[in-house]
Amino acid sequence: MGIISFLGFTLLVAVISYLATLKTDENTSDGYFLGGRSLTGVVIAGSLLLTNLSTEQIVGLNGSAFTEGVLVMAWETLAAIAMVITAIFLLPRYLKGGLTTVPQFLERRYDVATKAITSGLFLTGYAIVLLPIVLYTGSLALSTMFNVPELLGVSKNLAIWICVFGIGIVGSIYAIFGGLKAVAVSDTINAVGLLIGGIMIPVFGLLEIGEGSIGEGITVLFRDNPEKFDAIGGSESSIPFATIFTGMMLVQLFYWGTNQAIIQRALGAKNLKEGQKGLLLASFIKILGPLIVVLPGIIAFHMFGNTLDKADEAYPMLVSKVLPLSLVGFFAAVLFGAILSSFNSALNSSVTLYGIDIYKEFVNKEATEKQVVKAGKTFGIFLAIFAMVIAPFLQHAESIFTYLQKVNGCYSIPILTIIVVGYLTKRVPAIAAKIAILSGAVLYILYVILDETTDIAFPHFLHVMAILFVFNVVLMLVLGALYPRETPYVQEYTKEVDIQPWKYVKITGIVICVIVISSYVYFS
Repeated sequence: MGIISFLGFTLLVAVISYLATLKTDENTSDGYFLGGRSLTGVVIAGSLLLTNLSTEQIVGLNGSAFTEGVLVMAWETLAAIAMVITAIFLLPRYLKGGLTTVPQFLERRYDVATKAITSGLFLTGYAIVLLPIVLYTGSLALSTMFNVPELLGVSKNLAIWICVFGIGIVGSIYAIFGGLKAVAVSDTINAVGLLIGGIMIPVFGLLEIGEGSIGEGITVLFRDNPEKFDAIGGSESSIPFATIFTGMMLVQLFYWGTNQAIIQRALGAKNLKEGQKGLLLASFIKILGPLIVVLPGIIAFHMFGNTLDKADEAYPMLVSKVLPLSLVGFFAAVLFGAILSSFNSALNSSVTLYGIDIYKEFVNKEATEKQVVKAGKTFGIFLAIFAMVIAPFLQHAESIFTYLQKVNGCYSIPILTIIVVGYLTKRVPAIAAKIAILSGAVLYILYVILDETTDIAFPHFLHVMAILFVFNVVLMLVLGALYPRETPYVQEYTKEVDIQPWKYVKITGIVICVIVISSYVYFS
């Protein structure tokens, strides 16, 4: 029954996505990479949320909540503030320049080499970190929920390999042959399912704890686990409170404001108003994120205590325990959609970055738009295979979510540095950007290696990110003062889309920020 509903829902989403893309010309860059610049606020919000909300979030963050409690909600709630900043400050500048990729701006602001280095960093991050983690956590969830080892009579390890390749092959077909519009439409349908399914898990969990009463379940959970409901992390926690004001905010700003896999949805907006509405709608829903990615982890701790082999097993175990059998197939299908979404989005963005920023620039300058799209697709196939081979080896990592956030710093902070300085100054030269991006990446990698292999007491990795960000900004400003550009940078309006802002953008942004701060006050 579960497998039939799983296959039925998955097939339904695929058919609707295929029909929705029939009218989009995907032989052009705008058509394939940006959905023909036709995305509306609701589609952007759905796609943003589902691109972000995948199994590395649901499985990984609930695993962290199982261990540490509500303090890990910082990864969710603070994202809302970063999305407000993106909507008000960054998106108007992106759409004014008619960008398809973030590195395109870096070419205009600095030079081609800066764009190539940044695209290379993005692609390395996606290939080594993001794509394998999405595949691994997705496989862990599906393997546990459907009990694949018992179903197929194989070991846990082999079950993970089978699921990784199954997800990877289906996801590649979607992302490489469907383009952004197919990804965005399937995202929107799955987003609705994931929000419904995601909220069902804590509801059924609380009903189980409260013996049929949600209110009683909440009372028991708070009474028996008070230490899990303190949002202020101590120095030994994965998120000490002070990091919220240092690296945490920078990571969020990078992720929601400059990460190609995320911002590509907003770059496909039909106009600035729709882009801003999409970002702010998504940020409102993001504040409710802890109900889906934190609360179930705490419920799992209450139910299973310390009986699990790994914290990352908490969420799939909770689902298989509290969800009625008839709904397991539907929820697995929605979760499968979420896995595909994150995998598709990173793969689609990698295809975009390679096709436009590397192939067209360095391999074949005379390439037609059709050739660029074809080259991107070929690259995407190789990248997907590479990620599928690496993914199963992540079984040996301790906490997947913390590992993901820590390793991301080697490319997130350097890229954020040069984009922020690029928009806020007019005369900082290209050489300053190249030095800062290489310095940021090398110093951070050096820190990670020393932190893992020596007994030196380094600051928390989020503090290190903030220190390197400030160091590299100062470095760029000094180089800008010593060797300024001959002419100041002026951003031109390409008139690709209307950039009239939404009139309620600022007041809505303020309301969102107040809600986030209030949630911290409540849980402190």
